[in-house]
Formats: sequence, structure tokens, C-alpha cells
Amino acid sequence: MDDIRIGIVGHGFMGHEHEKMLTKMDGIRVVGISDIDQKQLEDVQEGIKRYASNDELMHDPEVDVVLIAANNNQHYDLVVQAAKAGKDIICEKPVAMTTEELDGMLAVTKECGVKFTVHHQRRLDPDFRTMKAVFDQGSLGKVYSIKSGLYGFNGNMHDWHVYKKEGGGMLYDWGVHLLDQILWMMPGAKIKSVYADLRNVINFEVDDYFKILMRFDNDIMAEVELGTYYLTDKMHDKWFERHWMIGGNQGSAYVDGFEPEGKIVRTTHLLQNVSGQRTMTAAGPTRSFGPPAEGTIVTEPLPTVPTCHEDYFENYKKAYRGEEEFLVKVEETRRVLALMEAVRESARTGQSVAFE
Repeated sequence: MDDIRIGIVGHGFMGHEHEKMLTKMDGIRVVGISDIDQKQLEDVQEGIKRYASNDELMHDPEVDVVLIAANNNQHYDLVVQAAKAGKDIICEKPVAMTTEELDGMLAVTKECGVKFTVHHQRRLDPDFRTMKAVFDQGSLGKVYSIKSGLYGFNGNMHDWHVYKKEGGGMLYDWGVHLLDQILWMMPGAKIKSVYADLRNVINFEVDDYFKILMRFDNDIMAEVELGTYYLTDKMHDKWFERHWMIGGNQGSAYVDGFEPEGKIVRTTHLLQNVSGQRTMTAAGPTRSFGPPAEGTIVTEPLPTVPTCHEDYFENYKKAYRGEEEFLVKVEETRRVLALMEAVRESARTGQSVAFE
């Protein structure tokens, strides 16, 4: 079976990551790479073409698929250019800056008859897939709360991510992933309302903190929080803190880290409400927040979910040949973009926004 021949547009961080991964995979061949800054091409691997322009890549008959890894504000023009050149397309997230831009992309790719999908590889993060497995198993009973948090220590972003006109900021950078994970965890649930706080804590132009609350029609409240300036002295060899919590009426589950460490936690029995009887603790007269009696709290291991980012392209190879569906459907990414627009509206007005 012939290799899928890919040309990569953009050789920044993600362009390099794609080059490293794809050149090691069977069934895919990286034909060449372009970048508007020719210095970015100096370390392209031997045997891979270095194009003088994006247009040269788009019109190379050896290229079947264009993988767009350029700045966010360039995605629209590059998708349209690739589609009109008859190339199939994988676009980095966020696929577009707005839903209006994406609608234009969809119209052109449909008219040109090319395949079009988006690189949302964090649907394959081990921490997310572990918590999705917990949710799908239903072992926590009726879930009422899902929390997803990511906290960095440095604060400042890099390169073009600090500029609004380039599509910078954390909502576009990481928010698109975190929101996509929540929506993909509960694909059949509709969002009734969105409330969000979006801030520039130490960056001048773009957001570096957000908290997003989403109330779903299945009565679940989902919370996503990210901050690049949450300082800690517990860094060791990590540059982040990653946390998940799911609460249900038959137990809870938590995960720390991208390589998931955590447990399912239950109680052997509930505290009884005894009228007129109080328990004194260091926290004051309380029973719910006092130390539990020995044997009250029991734990279970989290499910093991084998997953890695290479699986995105394993799926792509099969879907490209019509053997299965693409992992990421562009219509799903449109819902994420619409949600991000609601987030910005809520943050601007300080009001909850009705959604779906």
C-alpha cells in the first residue's frame, strides 16, 4: 500500500513535533516542509524537501496531504489555498479564529472535494482518556461535577502566542484542548449556559488565565480552569500541574498529572444525621468535614487506558483510506469554537450566556 505523502506548512514547535513523529511512522512519508522564515528550515532532516514558499509546497504533485502548523491567524488562508490546490488537509488547532472563518473553510473544502480534519491530539492524552473511561463506565453513579485544571509556573508565553493579532493567548492555545475534552467526554449532552472569567494577569495583550463554568442538560456542572502564573515551590522536574476531579453520588475520582496518578474513592457508609448530637473537631463542630472513622474511606484503582498521540495518525491513515471515520470531525471543532465565542462574551459582559 502506498504511503500517504505529507507536506508540512510551518516549522515552529509543532512543525518540528510533526516532523519527528511522522518520519518514524510506517505508511506516512514527509515529502517536504515550508516556512515563511527560511531560517526555520535549517534543521530539516536529510531527504526532506525545503520549499522556498508555501505555494511551492501546495503545488508539489508529490504531496497528497498538507499539514498546517502555522500561526493561528494564518489557518484560514492556508486551508483555502491547499483546498484550491486539490490537497487534502490536516489543520492544527484551533482550526480557525472564529466560527465564521471555519464556515468559509468548510464551504471551500466541500466545493473542492478534499478531505479536511483537525489535529486535536489531546483527545488521546492518558489523563483525559482515563477520566473519560471512569465517566463512561458509570461507576460513580450520577455524576454532578467534572473539574479540569492546568496550571503553569512561568507566566509568560513564547513567540507569537503573546500577540492578539496572531491568535495568541491561552484560550486559543490550551483552552481549545481542555474544552474539546469536556465536550468529547459527553458528546450527547447539550450545554445550557456558560459563565466565564478571562484575564490578562501578567501578559499585556492576551489572556493567561480563565475559569469556565458550563451547565449541561444532564445536570452536570463542568469547570475548566487554567492559569500560567500559579506559582509553586513543588516543581521538581515538572513545568505544570494537571488535575481532574469527577464527583458522583456513589463516589469520586481524581487524577494528577498527564501520566495519570489517582484513584476512585468511595465511602463504605454515609454519615448518619443524628439530631442534637455534635462532633467537635479542629475545624469546629462538624461531621461532614471531620476526620472519617477508620474504614469509612475505600479506594479503587483507576482503569488503565493504553493511548498515545501517535494513535491520532494511526487513525488518520485508516480514515484516509475509508476504513474508519476520522477521530476528529470538523463539525465537532466548530462547536468548540462557538463555545469559545460564548466564553469571550460572558467574560466581556460578566453575565452567564445561554448556549445550545
